[in-house]
Amino acid sequence: MSAPVGPIWRAPIVLGVVTAVGLLSGLLGDGAWDAVAWLGLGVPSLACCWYGLRR
Repeated sequence: MSAPVGPIWRAPIVLGVVTAVGLLSGLLGDGAWDAVAWLGLGVPSLACCWYGLRR
């Protein structure tokens, strides 16, 4: 039996989109965009650390 695709790929797609938004805001904006970049790059990093340390 194959697992449904939605639950498997939802988190990686969301993390990829958040990372892309963080990178673009850091490259193209200044001021408040720096906070968006910090959040956009910090959230995926924290998620990876949390899942990595949980194992």
